[in-house]
Amino acid sequence: MTTAQGGTILLREDRGAVALLTLNRPEKLNALSNELLAAMMTVLDDIEGNPSIRAIVFTGSGRAFSAGADIAAFQKHMKVSPDAAVRHFVRPGQQMTRRVESFPKPIIAAVNGIAFGGGCELTESCHMAVAAETASFSKAEINIGITPTFGGTQRLPRNVGRKAAIELILTGRVFAAEEAARLGLVNCVVPDANLLNYALALASAVATKPPLTVAAALAAIHRGMDASIDDGLAIEEAAFARIAGTKDALEGVAAFLEKRRPTFEGK
Repeated sequence: MTTAQGGTILLREDRGAVALLTLNRPEKLNALSNELLAAMMTVLDDIEGNPSIRAIVFTGSGRAFSAGADIAAFQKHMKVSPDAAVRHFVRPGQQMTRRVESFPKPIIAAVNGIAFGGGCELTESCHMAVAAETASFSKAEINIGITPTFGGTQRLPRNVGRKAAIELILTGRVFAAEEAARLGLVNCVVPDANLLNYALALASAVATKPPLTVAAALAAIHRGMDASIDDGLAIEEAAFARIAGTKDALEGVAAFLEKRRPTFEGK
């Protein structure tokens, strides 16, 4: 069953165990206004507490995934003071990308078009990303005299490596989907017409896995990225210890040994 909700700037369709979230400001190329950021945070809160939804796909309406932050709205805060710009622009964006990055259910970006600035940063923060062949990316902030503000200086190097990130951030150049895949910013590139079906199929496949184990793996990866190898191994051990006694883990191992398909219940 497909249901739609979420108002006009963010559309939500629940397709079985997958929630499809569509940024819906096509006349503004899905620019990330504070209202849209708040809507994203609200729907993520709802999905986190809904056990029937096990994965999320983000995409955009029209020809853009997201052209970035809403610069027109940001300008008024910048004119007041740097502190006002940080409070009303930088922090809401950072809170959103941090929420996405640390979310306990898999989030996949289906990049359907332009992903500039904050749109690229949303892609960076998603757990996986699929790009349409015509999608394009840019760390465009340098072109208007500012630095990346929604986590781009921190996540892009983690996605693509330090030297590649520096070049992209300092030039602000546009790069194509194939380069994004080669660098590791997206997992793969698919024909435009296949984008949503591919992303939803990937999300559906992940949604069949035991959710407590999925959440533990995501948390271990997320925390371990900033840790030494020894600390990372300790994080991995703790993640395993948390799920080893769960009903799903016991079922999965038993099913493997009994050569049958496991039945996971999220317990």
